[in-house]
Amino acid sequence: MLNGIIGSGIFGLPDDVARFVGGAAPWAYLAAAAGIGVIMAVFAEVASQFREAGGPYLYARVAFGQFAGIQMGWFAWLVRLTSAAANAGLFVESLSFFWPAAMSAYPRAAILAVLMGSLTVVNVRGVSGGALTSNLIITVKLATLTIFVVAGLALTREPVAVAPVAATLDDWSQAFLALIFAYGGFEAAMMPMSEAKDPRRDAPFALFAALTAVTAFYLLIHLVCMWTVPQLGASRLPLADAAQNFFGPSGAAFIAAGAMVSTFGWLAAQIVSAPRLTYAFAEQRDFPAVFAAVHPRFRTPYISILAWGTVVLALALYGSFVWNAILSAVARLLTYGYVCAALPVLRRQTPQADALRLPAHWVFVAVGLAFCLAFVSRMNAEHAKIVAAVAALAFANWLFVRRRAV
Repeated sequence: MLNGIIGSGIFGLPDDVARFVGGAAPWAYLAAAAGIGVIMAVFAEVASQFREAGGPYLYARVAFGQFAGIQMGWFAWLVRLTSAAANAGLFVESLSFFWPAAMSAYPRAAILAVLMGSLTVVNVRGVSGGALTSNLIITVKLATLTIFVVAGLALTREPVAVAPVAATLDDWSQAFLALIFAYGGFEAAMMPMSEAKDPRRDAPFALFAALTAVTAFYLLIHLVCMWTVPQLGASRLPLADAAQNFFGPSGAAFIAAGAMVSTFGWLAAQIVSAPRLTYAFAEQRDFPAVFAAVHPRFRTPYISILAWGTVVLALALYGSFVWNAILSAVARLLTYGYVCAALPVLRRQTPQADALRLPAHWVFVAVGLAFCLAFVSRMNAEHAKIVAAVAALAFANWLFVRRRAV
């Protein structure tokens, strides 16, 4: 659960939140955690009554049928595509600490093409290298962030003054969307529930223990950055800039290198798992059959892998870290809204299920749906067009598989 939530995006998040809401950023972290906590409570009940694998896709399909399952599948794929694009962009930003020209248009495009191309080719040939790399780098990521927090709190003497920001409602909305991206990922841990010993107990404990730990971790990281980096909102590499102030140049280089290793490792893990999502949907005849194609020599779902790598590269080339992060958050909120709406339906379908039952569950459902709708409605026009296009593709997908079934 912790690995699913604490992605490499935290390396690039503090400056964006500070730019949106200034010194009020710590309150934004806490408020976003409270909103996500309501969503997690809904997930805890819904997940506790399933013994099968599938996560949100399964919940939507059981509650509302194939159409909802396919919509959920497409938006779950969009979440993973945009999250990966955000992390690919962050890799280049971290590299720019050592090579400033990396952020220029042509070098950036070349680096992204090599990064995504190499990961795609390696994983078409087999998953063992990607899985081994991701396991090692998860440890590096958490160790780097822990060293940063401990050293920052120990070595920071006089916090820098924080310039006030006249944050508008739109600024707060953008900050919340960026934070929803950072707090998201817990839903991926719901997918292998068939392997949990006791979902009724395990899911709620894992969700809320992870939320508590992650909120504290994120808040401490932001506070260290806020107390050590003047004009944090203008920083491009906030953790490296903070480490520069209390560790010197070697500390900043350590953090920048840690961010590169972490983002690469996160991408290596995603290219192992994310294409298997579309492969699984295609095997169940809920996705175009081409996504289930297996390479005749390497026995990997090569079409799903190639599609994932190509679309991630396109999104990374087009949008910045925060642009992709916010689009990912919007897609996540749509999937969260489906699960909130599914809770009362599932209660009616299986009233005697041996599952967790939230007290006053309608309050959680109403607050969760309101939270999702409030921030989905704040997306910009460009993101809205992409969301509409994905919904249209999902609808066309449903028409196709429905006609084929008949």
